[in-house]
Amino acid sequence: MARTVDPMRRELPRWLNAVLIVGTVATVAVMELRRPLRKEREDKLRRNGRNAAFALIAATTVGLAEKPAVVPLAHHVQKKGLGAVKLLGLPPWAEVALSVLLLDYTLFIWHVLTHKIPLLWRFHKPHHVDLDLDASTALRFHFGELLLSVPWRAAQVRLIGVSPFALAMWQTLTLMAILFHHSNVRLPHRVERRLCHLIVTPRMHGIHHSVVRGETDSNWSTIFSWPDHLHRTLKLNVLQDSVIIGVAGFQDPAQLTLGKTLGMPFVRQVEVEGPKREVLPIPPTVLAV
Repeated sequence: MARTVDPMRRELPRWLNAVLIVGTVATVAVMELRRPLRKEREDKLRRNGRNAAFALIAATTVGLAEKPAVVPLAHHVQKKGLGAVKLLGLPPWAEVALSVLLLDYTLFIWHVLTHKIPLLWRFHKPHHVDLDLDASTALRFHFGELLLSVPWRAAQVRLIGVSPFALAMWQTLTLMAILFHHSNVRLPHRVERRLCHLIVTPRMHGIHHSVVRGETDSNWSTIFSWPDHLHRTLKLNVLQDSVIIGVAGFQDPAQLTLGKTLGMPFVRQVEVEGPKREVLPIPPTVLAV
């Protein structure tokens, strides 16, 4: 008798993952050319090369550190029936959906911590010092931040009870989401003002990358925007033309070479008070133009 393989122990087919990611990259690239949201401040070729180097180092780090630790753990969790979602006895589709929602929410918490805990901010700052924001910024994460996130990722999988299939699904959706919401794409305002209440959008995430501290400390969500609604950290009432991307004190491209940015967490830094901005007389949950 043939042995039945638990479908939840399978990962997303490689061909499907490739189609989704390549399709997202291609779509975003075309839209960035046709409908840019912000004017670029730095040479695009130089930025893309630097961010590609970041992406290569990041992918290597994930392959050597995160994947060997987290994927076997997900198989163990599924085999032993461990974690919170396993206690609910849900059908597979519902378990995957709930796992993705909980992974997205706990990533929201991790994101907040990377801004609030000085050690984590040291390693997350290289992501934020990019002077422009586009899809290449989505891949610009310091290898140190990725290493520090491995225990958190393992805790997510173990405590939630994430199956290999749910983990792979979440990872693919997360990559698609960050490529989209980091993109320099001007969506029709009437569409985005509604869409941002469901998922994270370019205008919404652009505010998070502002040099204004009160704006950086908002819009922490990754895939779905409900965690920001839940914690009242949603901030949409910022005029897009007034948003300056980056971190105060790091506005000179000469400070942001690949070597200097990779070394940034390891040198003494002085936090610079950023500019202030008057709040528009509209609710923070209403997307400004």
